Amino acid sequence: MPEYSYIYLGDNARAPYGTRSFDVVYNFTLQAVNALFGMGCPLVILACNTASAKALRNIQQQDLPKMAPGRRVLGVIRPTAENIGLMSENGHVGILGTEGTVSSRSYDMEIAKIAPQFSVTSKACPMWVPLVENNEAESPGADYFVDKYVRELLGRDNDIDTIVLACTHYPILYPKIRKAVPEHIKVVTQGDIVAASLKDYLYRHPEMEQRLLTNGDCRYLTTENPEKFTGLASVFLDEKVNVSHIDL
Repeated sequence: MPEYSYIYLGDNARAPYGTRSFDVVYNFTLQAVNALFGMGCPLVILACNTASAKALRNIQQQDLPKMAPGRRVLGVIRPTAENIGLMSENGHVGILGTEGTVSSRSYDMEIAKIAPQFSVTSKACPMWVPLVENNEAESPGADYFVDKYVRELLGRDNDIDTIVLACTHYPILYPKIRKAVPEHIKVVTQGDIVAASLKDYLYRHPEMEQRLLTNGDCRYLTTENPEKFTGLASVFLDEKVNVSHIDL
């Protein structure tokens, strides 16, 4: 949807969120949401599984009705759960995510609402985000930790036929993950799923779609050093971006 205007806010100075407590992730996420609301955004996507797992429900149910009843905050877990039921043929699903996402059991709960007969097995991968953040995704160390976590996940359920990469960093490791996972098992990334879900949401909520700007531009903001962010962003976007610093 390139016609819409976007503001990307990365809380890179306080990342990763995966190992932080529920309260800390909730407070950090709420600060970022408030900042985006202050810039005029009517719709915010928590493009982070940990934030979606630990902060989304509280923000939707407790904060929005009081501070911004006309605005919306959406996450990335439910859209993925809604699609995973269509992808798994035998109902055995594996989740690879951060410690925060896995310990929250958010995928277990969301998938159970849609496909209660499914079996969900999760494995935390604490080394994967640091590997990506430190530009070590192509290193031999990455091979070791990819193989290690994949083996441990499949060792818990030999019948898994679909694995979800439940973290925005993990697609950078996709080639190594795909190599480590047996060919008959699907490896699912979330980008296309979340984008399609957003498109469907706007179709079903024309009153929100009409509030969005369609200048086709994208602003990048980071709580870290802009130069450091630019280097990391190029890994994900394969292009150089202009970024500004923001304090939360």
